[in-house]
Amino acid sequence: MKKAIIGRKVGMTQIFDEKGNVIPVTVIEAGPCSVVQVKTVETDGYDAVQLGFGTVKEKKLNKPEKGHFTKVKVTPVKHLREFRLADVSNVKVGDEIKADVFTAGETVDIQGTTKGKGFQGVIKRHGQSRGPMGHGSMYHRRPGSMGSTSTPGRVFKGKKLPGHMGNVTVTIQNLKVVRVDLDKNCILVKGSVPGNKGAILKIKDATKALA
Repeated sequence: MKKAIIGRKVGMTQIFDEKGNVIPVTVIEAGPCSVVQVKTVETDGYDAVQLGFGTVKEKKLNKPEKGHFTKVKVTPVKHLREFRLADVSNVKVGDEIKADVFTAGETVDIQGTTKGKGFQGVIKRHGQSRGPMGHGSMYHRRPGSMGSTSTPGRVFKGKKLPGHMGNVTVTIQNLKVVRVDLDKNCILVKGSVPGNKGAILKIKDATKALA
């Protein structure tokens, strides 16, 4: 990973390219982010950068958080995220990273927390088909067979069953940056990204970038 930034999902819209084709895009408020901590192999065992994003009132911080910001003399921020960069020699505590760290045409990986759906059945959670809905049928929206009886006499691991759906960390890879607006600190990315409006996202250069 060579570069990264923290962003907030604003929502989705559509724009038009030079040929008049519609491009569905997600608008992301990216930065400005301040560098709160720089980790190196010598001090921490690995190279990484801790970025901060968003404003927060000092009274909402606990003692460890206050001490963390006071020690490095950085304005307190609401969200902290760590990125393992390949080279941290050019990064210093207090530096500001803005949306122009990425340019139009680049591909990025975006990580976020998906929308929580609560406890769901197998039809919504796993896309299974239902049974006949007539009142004579005894099978409508149930999970289906649990396996044979005496052999093996148990339910196999991984059996698709009802349960908690969503609210998990997901990374969407190889999303194309369509436009960067430095004045509004916005990055427009083709396609959708995880989470609700206002969700905090980690944006980094694509690890499996397509040629």
